[in-house]
Amino acid sequence: MSSLNVRRLIVWVVSFILGFVLTYLLVTVGFPLVKPESAGITLAKYGFGYFIVTYLPIVLICVTWLDAFMGTKILPD
Repeated sequence: MSSLNVRRLIVWVVSFILGFVLTYLLVTVGFPLVKPESAGITLAKYGFGYFIVTYLPIVLICVTWLDAFMGTKILPD
């Protein structure tokens, strides 16, 4: 496996992990900051479908930025 493919794999793995962490923090910390009556919300209360719809765009944002910084050329120039 070439070094470029290894870097691309690292970008995707890190993006999925970072996307999960950011989505978790957004739901459990961010929403109660914006709307205090939603304090105590969990991922189970938020819902699996809503989690996926929030998670995937955040992952793609992470892929975009990591692609730019690591030079993996996943996205065309």
